[in-house]
Amino acid sequence: MPRQFPAALVVALALAVPAQAQEVAKDLPKDLPKDLPKPAALVSDRVKDVPALTPGDAASLKPGTVLFSDHREAASTNPESGLIAFEAWRKARAAEAAALSPWPGYTEPDYTQTVNGVAKPRHETLKVYVAEGRFVVAKPPSAIDLSAFANLDFLAKMDPVIRHKRLEPAEVTPTKDPAAAFAKRPDRPWCGAGGVCIESRYDLEGKLPLGVKLANKLELGSSKKVAEFVSFQSELRVLPPAEAAGLAALTKIDTPVAGGLEQTIFWVNQILRFGKFLAVMQPAPDDPNRTVVTTYMALAIKADVLERKQEYARVPVLKNLLPVQVLMGNSSFNTGTSISAGVPTYARNRIVAFADALAKR
Repeated sequence: MPRQFPAALVVALALAVPAQAQEVAKDLPKDLPKDLPKPAALVSDRVKDVPALTPGDAASLKPGTVLFSDHREAASTNPESGLIAFEAWRKARAAEAAALSPWPGYTEPDYTQTVNGVAKPRHETLKVYVAEGRFVVAKPPSAIDLSAFANLDFLAKMDPVIRHKRLEPAEVTPTKDPAAAFAKRPDRPWCGAGGVCIESRYDLEGKLPLGVKLANKLELGSSKKVAEFVSFQSELRVLPPAEAAGLAALTKIDTPVAGGLEQTIFWVNQILRFGKFLAVMQPAPDDPNRTVVTTYMALAIKADVLERKQEYARVPVLKNLLPVQVLMGNSSFNTGTSISAGVPTYARNRIVAFADALAKR
């Protein structure tokens, strides 16, 4: 399950004022990180990075190996390497965008925002991070019961530091809150097609909570404090056979789709607009007693957060907390193997954890 990152932190930092930062920094703890080691994937020796997945992968893969691609350039100096504008994504990778958007025909949201009592229409542009993974399970698709993975217990095992609870469909934020109505599905209610609604919470790890404390000090006079956690709501479900069948166009593997599992994040407290984890099961082309599993993680970020000028970068205590650096795992504040590690490490570990779960059950 994706995704999900230190949203409260990066939003607040994007609004920071340099003069305030220099003053507040005097009162901060002296152990803020400078050169922490970069977070590493839990099982990096089992993951093979590739430029992209190809149909031929299915025949050559051995159980235990996971192919991973997120379209990032390893030597790139562009901090946004791996992100693509939502509209460009829809045009360049149409099948992928159709499958990984919250619902068919999804477009960037338009809504009304009230600032200082004045209501103004707003169009929100998004940037998307997409990771792909592929692995082989040494058993036929008929031996894999996807319903065993569509529950809270399974999610808890995928990443134990994220806490989950079941949520009634009538209680989801897009249904209850008129300001979030743009996140409603137009074709059906969330969790109204055999899925389960889930509310999740992740407490920031390592030194990131210190960054939140700094952000709260910078927001002098504000009654709204930045949270030291990320909360999100999602729908987890096994795809109906008719819906799953069309995903062969996405994987490009020439065998019938045997099943699909997806978790769609439709509401997040800050910065992330939507996310999706999708797993597609197909018989291996060379051996029907093996299953090829293709997985995807997509996270859509509000572009205005990334595009704000970061004047506070010249303040030493803040220069490693630039939003895009934290999100893409390039900050010395990134730590651990979950969300606080940054999006690429989190996506990699989520896919490998799913591969292990399928192999063991």
